[in-house]
Amino acid sequence: MRRILNNARSRTRLLMGLALFCLRAHAHHAFAAEYDEKELVSVSGIVTRFTWTNPHAWLYIDVRDTQGKITKWSFEMGSPGGLQNRGWKRADLKQGDAVTVDGYASKKRVHVANARNVDLPGGRKLFGGFASTPGNPKR
Repeated sequence: MRRILNNARSRTRLLMGLALFCLRAHAHHAFAAEYDEKELVSVSGIVTRFTWTNPHAWLYIDVRDTQGKITKWSFEMGSPGGLQNRGWKRADLKQGDAVTVDGYASKKRVHVANARNVDLPGGRKLFGGFASTPGNPKR
């Protein structure tokens, strides 16, 4: 390792690699890169799946329109640790639960959004977004 760090070319490659890694990690968490703050969506539907995984939880719901057609929505949420800090529990959402979710539409994907508020069964309302999602009560 010492020989690598003493070599100027190796140091430059190492630093460039670290810089690229840091940029990718930062971009991964950038709300504005993926979602449109000006396009707020609100849908009500039935939970089909709730994944409590790092780096972000995901909520999947089926939304039925007035003609009975079902549209599948996917909501990206904060990290499990961040959600727990805002009052969430892993078991708060189960398949078959009726929910209302509002959030910010994806700039590139149809029926995908970043969750902001989730109205849970029983009347509780919790913030479900990233730390950088507009409306985060912990900002």
